[in-house]
Amino acid sequence: MACENHTRVTEFILLGFTSNPKMQVSLFILFLAIYTVTLLGNFLIVTVTSMDPALQTPMYFFLRNLSLLEVCFTLVMVPKMLVDLVSPRKIISFVGCGTQMYFFFFFGSSECFLLSMMAYDRFVAICNPLRYSVIMNRSLCLWMAIGSWMSGVPVSMLQTAWMMALPFCGPNAVDHFFCDGPPVLKLVTEDTTMYEMQALASTLLFIMFPFSLILVSYTRIITTILRMPSATGRQKAFSTCSSHLIVVSLFYGTASLTYLRPKSNQSPESKKLVSLSYTVITPMLNPIIYSLRNNEVKGAVKRIIISKK
Repeated sequence: MACENHTRVTEFILLGFTSNPKMQVSLFILFLAIYTVTLLGNFLIVTVTSMDPALQTPMYFFLRNLSLLEVCFTLVMVPKMLVDLVSPRKIISFVGCGTQMYFFFFFGSSECFLLSMMAYDRFVAICNPLRYSVIMNRSLCLWMAIGSWMSGVPVSMLQTAWMMALPFCGPNAVDHFFCDGPPVLKLVTEDTTMYEMQALASTLLFIMFPFSLILVSYTRIITTILRMPSATGRQKAFSTCSSHLIVVSLFYGTASLTYLRPKSNQSPESKKLVSLSYTVITPMLNPIIYSLRNNEVKGAVKRIIISKK
């Protein structure tokens, strides 16, 4: 349905978190600090896993890709959010909104599949250690990484193209801090049932399918660990998976609250906090989790620091 008696929306207003100027300044400082830590932490992981010879394994190859994904993921939203916090005009063009939405879906979907590839890597390492180097060879790891990155293309193209083709003829105030699907969908001036059905199907395929692969992998991993005769062996095996499990729980636990219930009765403020957790907080925590809980990463950082002296 075209906007017959109304002008089609050409820009959106992002309402963000608050209209209180003092609160906006405080949030700007807080989020700038978080974003700085996110960039430094993830670039540190990329640098360390690239430079240290001891970390040239599939596990750290995928970790390096995860850190690169996190940098790209936050780049889509956080800089614009920071600008809006100190700007009187919190405007984003129609094309800009669609572009932001596309890359948000792209990197989000890619991360889902990359996390499942990392789970498979741990499954092979623990359940089939003697053939690990043969199975997880360089070529397979490369194709798994490429497949993870490219998996975001179909869902991002479908979701964004369909969404932005819908009629936006009325209000243009998005009650969110970036152009996410559910809050933008509320501004559509026609029935969105078909889009919601497609969005749910896409969510099940591109979020729950890789999550199911992770569950299967860890079911096998836990079964194998429990069968190990040595307590030391069990502890060592579990320690190689614990960081990944924490990251998966943080990412999927918060994202599923938004995308499995796109029109839930949660207040807009609650939805913003949930979105903030997986778009801003989790990317900051990931390098901290992997570095603090991983002796090999900590050792590599020390070796690089000593070599630079």
